[in-house]
Amino acid sequence: MAQCPVAGQGSTSRRTPLTRLLITLVVLLLAGCAGRGGDTGRAGGIAGEWITIQRGDTLGEIARQADVPLVRLERFNPGVDARRLAVGQRLMVPTRDERAPSGGPYRYRVRPGDTYSAIARHFRGRAERIQAANPGIVPTNLRVGQLIQVPLHGLQASGVGKARGSSQPKAARPASRSLPDPGDLPASTRNWPWPLDNYRVARPYGTDGRGTLQPMLLATDPGSRARAVANGEVRFADSMRQLGQVVIVHHADNVQSVYALCSKPLVASGDRVTRGTPVCEVGSRDGGPRLLFDMRHGGKPIDPVRVLK
Repeated sequence: MAQCPVAGQGSTSRRTPLTRLLITLVVLLLAGCAGRGGDTGRAGGIAGEWITIQRGDTLGEIARQADVPLVRLERFNPGVDARRLAVGQRLMVPTRDERAPSGGPYRYRVRPGDTYSAIARHFRGRAERIQAANPGIVPTNLRVGQLIQVPLHGLQASGVGKARGSSQPKAARPASRSLPDPGDLPASTRNWPWPLDNYRVARPYGTDGRGTLQPMLLATDPGSRARAVANGEVRFADSMRQLGQVVIVHHADNVQSVYALCSKPLVASGDRVTRGTPVCEVGSRDGGPRLLFDMRHGGKPIDPVRVLK
C-alpha cells in the first residue's frame, strides 16, 4: 500500500567477560532505571509529544508529568514493557482529550509527520482500517491536531486494552537455553548491510553450553572499520570495561546496534549517522581483529541475521 503524504512535516576460552557484556549493556545503557524515580529534569508540557526515555524514567512519572492516566499512557504505547524501559526508547504521550478505551476505537490526535501507515505501524493495526474508520477525512490531507479514530483490531494480541494485572493465558515457557523471542521486527529492519566489508562469523549469536546468551563476534582484516548498518543517532561512544571502545547507535522504531571491542571510535555521542558511516576502528582480540556486534529491539536482543542481508 502506498504511503500517504506527510501531515505537517575475554577470550573464547573464558566466557565470563563476554557474559558481562549483556549485563553491562542492558543495565547501563539499554535498560530503563527502575530503581530511581522522581523528576528527571525533562521540561513540562510533554502531553501530545514524542519523548525519549532518559535514565531514571518510569511510566508512572511520565504519566504524572503529562497529567494523564497511566493506563492511557500504556495503551498508547503497545508493546512497551513498563518493567523494561530502554534508555533512548521513544514513547508517545497522549493528550488529555485523546482516549484509549479498552474496547476501542482510540481517539487519536494527528501529530507532525503522521500518515495512516505510520499510525498503523505504531498501534500495530492496518492503514486501510484506519481510513475506513474515518470516512469523512481525506487521507492525503491529514492536518496536525486533527482527531481521528484508530480501530482496536489487531491490538489485543499486543496487550493493549488489557487491564493491569489481568489474567491472560500464557504460552508455554521455552527451555532455559532457548533464544529470547523479540517478537515481530519493524518493517524498517529489512536487508540492512553487514557492519564490515570483509568478515567471518567467528561466533554466531546464540547460547553457549551453559545456556548463556552470547552476542555475535566477527573476524575481519587488520585496519578494518565498522560501519553503521542504518541511519540513526549515536547515543554512546566511549570505553567500557572488558569491551574496549563501544559505539551504540539508535535507529528508527526503537532498534539499536552495538559495535564493541573497537580500538577507536570515529563518531561522538549525539552524532547523526547514515548507513555506511564508519563508526569505529576494529580492535584486536584473540590474536586478530574482532568486532563484537549486537542488535536490540526495545532493549531485547535480536539475532543480527534476521536483519542483515
